[in-house]
Amino acid sequence: MVTLGLAQIRPHIASVRENLELIENTLEQAAGRGIDVLVLPELVNSGYAFKSEEEVAASAETVGQGTASALFKDWSRLGRLIVAGICERIEDRFYNSAVAFAKGEHITTYRKIHLFGDEARWFAAGESEPPVIEFGGNRYGIMVCFDWAFPEVARILALNGAQVILHPANLVLPYCQTAMVTRSIENRIFTATANRIGNERELEFSGMSQVTDPRGEILARASETDAELLVVEIDPRLADDKNITQANDVLKDRRPELYHRLTDST
Repeated sequence: MVTLGLAQIRPHIASVRENLELIENTLEQAAGRGIDVLVLPELVNSGYAFKSEEEVAASAETVGQGTASALFKDWSRLGRLIVAGICERIEDRFYNSAVAFAKGEHITTYRKIHLFGDEARWFAAGESEPPVIEFGGNRYGIMVCFDWAFPEVARILALNGAQVILHPANLVLPYCQTAMVTRSIENRIFTATANRIGNERELEFSGMSQVTDPRGEILARASETDAELLVVEIDPRLADDKNITQANDVLKDRRPELYHRLTDST
């Protein structure tokens, strides 16, 4: 069994000091809950609704060189995995990224491939498929927020062996929580969406962080408005059974030779 934690919190736009304090306080709280795997929301070090590139630049950090990275690294030392959304800098480019740290080491960075709304004004889109990492004998896939709207993302994670999707998010549309139920069913996989709360420059975030299981059951869901640390026990091995009926396997029964349109760029 794995103790999975989702931190539903409220970052502050372009306020590095406040966000680092929020991250530190959240990690301190999570440390006392026996959590094995922790997910924080998207852009937790920066807030979301930027109004200038100067705000982005002032909030961004290079992975492994900033204070947020140091906090994640330190929290993960005692045999734990953390995945958190950050505003990332690589030289003169910025990315909406999710970083993973485990056992005191940086494991991977995923740069969001589907940018939402004004994000394309500030961020370059990622160019690599979402990763699957192994931790504690289990396999975790990573995606970020608006990736939920593209079923191909969850499917490629499932095909690459993920048992649980870890999903930092800043959700404003009303569809994702329901869509993740479908992602679980069609891939027979767990999903763990860590959303933020609050209002920010006319955007209202929906909360309702949640965990779904391979049958599409909602194992736990946070409120729409309150900061919460949601903690759920799951058995990732349940996602290894891809049979939706005794006769039907959701992966083996695919007909990829008929799906060419999915990869047609026109």
